[in-house]
Amino acid sequence: MKNPELGKHLREYRKKNNYSVDYVIECLKKDYNISYSSKSLYSWEVGQNQPPADILLILCKIYKISNILEAMGYDNPNEDTPFLLSHEEKEIIMKLRSHHYFKETVQKLMEIDD
Repeated sequence: MKNPELGKHLREYRKKNNYSVDYVIECLKKDYNISYSSKSLYSWEVGQNQPPADILLILCKIYKISNILEAMGYDNPNEDTPFLLSHEEKEIIMKLRSHHYFKETVQKLMEIDD
């Protein structure tokens, strides 16, 4: 999904870290063996183009961004957003549901009153 604000956020985080465009280009080359021109980075920052997903992840690493979606201007998930569970998490939930005596314990842990 194309985010027109992505470039603005990339530039903001680059500047927040006091990195020059040349420094970022050098990091990509030296640390990741990836060659891009400063023109490419500028084109991402002004919104003419967007970096490939793998490069975006690397830029986030360079810029010390831990929550990529939030940093790039996407809303935080809410109750209406689908929630994905791992296989192990689904298995735990199903086991908890199948044992009536766990219900009270789970409610206490979650501080739920009936």
